[in-house]
Amino acid sequence: MKSTNLSLLSQRRSGVLLHISSLPSSPDASDLGVGDLGSEAYRFVDFLSSIGVSVWQTLPINMPHADNSPYQCLSAFAGNPNFISLEKLESLGLLTKKTISGELTSKSDLLATAYDVFCEQAKQAESWAEKEHLNFKKFCKKQAHWLNDFSLFLALRNKFIQAGWQYWPDEYKNRDAVTLKQARKELANEIAIIQFTQFIFFTQWLALKAYAATKNVYLFGDIPIFVAYDSADVWAHPHFFKLDVYKNMEVVAGVPPDYFCATGQRWGNPHYNWDAMAAEGFSWWVSRMATQNALFDIVRIDHFRGLQAAWEVPASEETAMNGQWVEAPGEALLAAIFKALPKICLVAEDLGIITPEVDALRHQYNLPGMKILQFAFSGQDDNPYLPHHIEANSVAYTGTHDNDTTLGWYNSLDEYQRSHVQAYIYSSRSEEHDVHMPCDLINLVFESHAQLAIIPMQDILALDSSHRMNTPGTCTGNWHWRFNWQQLTVAQTESIAEVITRTGRS
Repeated sequence: MKSTNLSLLSQRRSGVLLHISSLPSSPDASDLGVGDLGSEAYRFVDFLSSIGVSVWQTLPINMPHADNSPYQCLSAFAGNPNFISLEKLESLGLLTKKTISGELTSKSDLLATAYDVFCEQAKQAESWAEKEHLNFKKFCKKQAHWLNDFSLFLALRNKFIQAGWQYWPDEYKNRDAVTLKQARKELANEIAIIQFTQFIFFTQWLALKAYAATKNVYLFGDIPIFVAYDSADVWAHPHFFKLDVYKNMEVVAGVPPDYFCATGQRWGNPHYNWDAMAAEGFSWWVSRMATQNALFDIVRIDHFRGLQAAWEVPASEETAMNGQWVEAPGEALLAAIFKALPKICLVAEDLGIITPEVDALRHQYNLPGMKILQFAFSGQDDNPYLPHHIEANSVAYTGTHDNDTTLGWYNSLDEYQRSHVQAYIYSSRSEEHDVHMPCDLINLVFESHAQLAIIPMQDILALDSSHRMNTPGTCTGNWHWRFNWQQLTVAQTESIAEVITRTGRS
């Protein structure tokens, strides 16, 4: 069986990688430290459209833990409330400038205030809020399969001062029916606010998606293959995960030593109990993918190789060095996903240790893989990331959110590595010229055969290592980068637009 919805990737396109959190602050809105779905998101769509870019790739948009990593979230379904635009709530009359700039400095407090105003306005006949309240109810009903558990989970997490569910009293941890019924009554208002917050997030996101479509810009999302242990998903469905009788993890996910980290990466996520998932037709996975399919035009499965076999590390190990590969039912899972969502457009993140079995699974469903030019210049002629080896059914990048910026990467190369980069660039040009980063690598990625070529916003802006988004294997200093329009020059804009047009990606 093969995926049939590759229409978006059946022609040459260009894309830019920028997470929502990295957007500038809206000029007329209170800046709470992260980009959001307000006017700057729409301005960014306009910018992409103006230079001929038709794909905007983000990182996962779910609700993160305190470290803000979009790959460790409290739910595989719920959107990040920090991305909600307060200026848009103000335009609807749910908040005022005075309220936004007043004593309620946290977004959660402001959203609670907006909910109270929404409820009051809904009592007025023929009002916007009265009509929208019906849409709110429809949203809650349609998303009940995850929203009911998530809203209770988050309300309880607040009740227990942000403690993980594994530390809750046993009757809450083990989901005693009587206890949870009582909790829903006691926390009804807080639960309603949480559900309203998700309604607002989904409404604002889908409005941005619709606007982007009018500009011929498609949204490209990303889902982590695993979920966080401290999440509504594991709390609500513990039988879908490899836990002991006390609901503790016996094994955790990660990857063995690789390019990014000499001791491997111990992610700490629970592994799936694939037998239990298969017995229910992979319903949780299908629902998860359906949600992402509604939010995005293209979806990347992070760590795709884990659908064929995943690295299991004993929970007692401090690193990921001592683990083992355990097979997963990727073929059956993808069959279930494509049966339910035949038009979904998926991309496989196939970096790292890739076996023939992983390649076979990707090819069986005709999924594009990923090629990173920063990995290309090892000095070996058969390096699969060299531009002339990149096949059309690929998504090619200068680098991703896990890489250094291209300028930072090039500056960090030793003389031997740099000579390989220079030699390749010289050989690919009809006339000699000095190597100029990141422009030369951007040219190579756009000139490649890959149907979709993507560059991080940092590379458009020619920024150094201090502007990288994430350093794998580290726990601090990540996910905070933001850009501002003053960093973008006319020359940079014209240069990117020219190469996009010249390489047939406009």
